[in-house]
Amino acid sequence: MKILVCISKTPDTTAKIAFKDNNTKFAAEGVQWIINPYDEWYALVRAIELKEKDPSTTLHLVTVATADADPVVRKALALGGDEAIRVNADSHDCYYVAAQIAEVAKQNSYDLIFTGKETIDYNGSSVGGIIAGLLNMTYISLATKFELNGTTATVTREIEGGEETVQAALPVVVSCQKGVAEQRIPNMKGIMGARTKPLKIMEPVAIDMLTSVVSFDLPQAKAGVKLIPADNPAELVRLLHEEAKLI
Repeated sequence: MKILVCISKTPDTTAKIAFKDNNTKFAAEGVQWIINPYDEWYALVRAIELKEKDPSTTLHLVTVATADADPVVRKALALGGDEAIRVNADSHDCYYVAAQIAEVAKQNSYDLIFTGKETIDYNGSSVGGIIAGLLNMTYISLATKFELNGTTATVTREIEGGEETVQAALPVVVSCQKGVAEQRIPNMKGIMGARTKPLKIMEPVAIDMLTSVVSFDLPQAKAGVKLIPADNPAELVRLLHEEAKLI
């Protein structure tokens, strides 16, 4: 079996977010980059578990990014995987990214493609579905549990108001979220081994981007909290009516 895990670099959740060039670009200076948590903690770890169960499995990682993402890719390799592929392009257009990954997948005929449910910076949740569409493969989103029996995948996924369990024959694309696997930390053996694992660089194919960034905006700063004495409910009502406009 051949598995492809899609990974992306994202700013650390503690990073201070700022924009530049008239709010059209993210200010990356001084930002700590990490593997997108949904890709690392769930998609990649579940793929590693499948490989551990069947050592004949080939596990590849893919990302669409420039050379500054290489440390993030090496960390992913330290967790597990046989090799990584980096498509040398810088784009946040979801169709462009998905199309580049689909081109990689076409060349290797993967049985299973894992993505995180979304990236924590753009929250688009669209790359996995587009990949599946371009490859004419079954797509299952928001997976909280994934089991494989031969060539049949059994997936529990989150739906409105509950969960559903579905089955699909390989090949299949699955987006993963909390519940699919438990977070792992790279050990020293994995870190040392990642230095010698192949990291292939591929030039992007010619694909038109369908979207472009017009501008970014930060959310409004939170106002201070007003504490109202418990013996003064009238003041609370007044504030809810006149300031908060809730009643």
